[in-house]
Amino acid sequence: MASLIELADRLWTGKDSTEEPEHHPFAPLDVIEEITAGVGFYKAFVNLTVLRTEEGAVLIDTGSFLPAQHQQSFAGVRSYAAEPIHTAIYTHGHVDHAYGLPPFLREAESKGWQRPRVVGHRAVAPRMRRYVESDGYNSIINSRQFGGKIRWPTDPLPPTVAYSERLDLRVGEQELRLVHARGETDDHTWVFLPKSRVLCTGDLFIWAAPNAGNPQKVQRFAVEWAGALRQMAALEPEFLLPGHGLPVIGAARVREALLDTALYLESLYQQTLAAMNQGATIYEILEQVRPPAELAAKPYLRPVYDEPDFIARNIYRCLGGWYSGV
Repeated sequence: MASLIELADRLWTGKDSTEEPEHHPFAPLDVIEEITAGVGFYKAFVNLTVLRTEEGAVLIDTGSFLPAQHQQSFAGVRSYAAEPIHTAIYTHGHVDHAYGLPPFLREAESKGWQRPRVVGHRAVAPRMRRYVESDGYNSIINSRQFGGKIRWPTDPLPPTVAYSERLDLRVGEQELRLVHARGETDDHTWVFLPKSRVLCTGDLFIWAAPNAGNPQKVQRFAVEWAGALRQMAALEPEFLLPGHGLPVIGAARVREALLDTALYLESLYQQTLAAMNQGATIYEILEQVRPPAELAAKPYLRPVYDEPDFIARNIYRCLGGWYSGV
């Protein structure tokens, strides 16, 4: 198989497409590669980033709650970094990102290592409590969405360190800047490594139209999401490591991907808001709101998971509730 960077280049240049199942952002490649010195990127259904430092390893996201994926992500990480896990960072509290620590904790106990520090936004723990309370509902909707029988987890590991707006960490020689954003969730964190110019976006970028309107999930925040993408772009990262999909390499490409995604969301938001201010019903809005054609054609903004119609509905719900006009 080609390297992850080569595969990403083929998608960017249109030689391959995310509309093909083998190149979908969720394709479980089960591959880890070093993207830049000391930074490994594990590509599976959900991605993990691993930092090797003189003080121990850092995980940015920890993987899925599913036991089979536990073992795959653990093996992937350990094929790259053998050091004890010093810190684990949740980009958000979704069960495919923040529930993969158990094999690392069992390893730490068996080897007498200290348990890792777990860092996340202060809204992660309330999300995890809500997931426990609504485990039946979440089992039903996720079994329907992804197929098969999914049993929702009720044993989360909440952050041991929670922050509000920004947190700067240092582990060994690595500095990490954690910044809160509301986007796909209210508890999102994006992470920037100033030394290596690496940006870890979580699900704020996933090589697809933003997942800002999922009809079975709680409120999402399109305009704040766009603002976070612009904030990331201003830092001029050279490597973008997403929550799903492949890396984006090179400052120009990273900036384009971030700003195009921001424009996509802002256009849908502005169109929906303008129509609401003219008294349009949700049905009328769905007839007229469309993403700009030049953005919809971008290889990283194809609607292979969420739909522009869903995003418009979520914006309407955020600004005006669920009244349909009937």
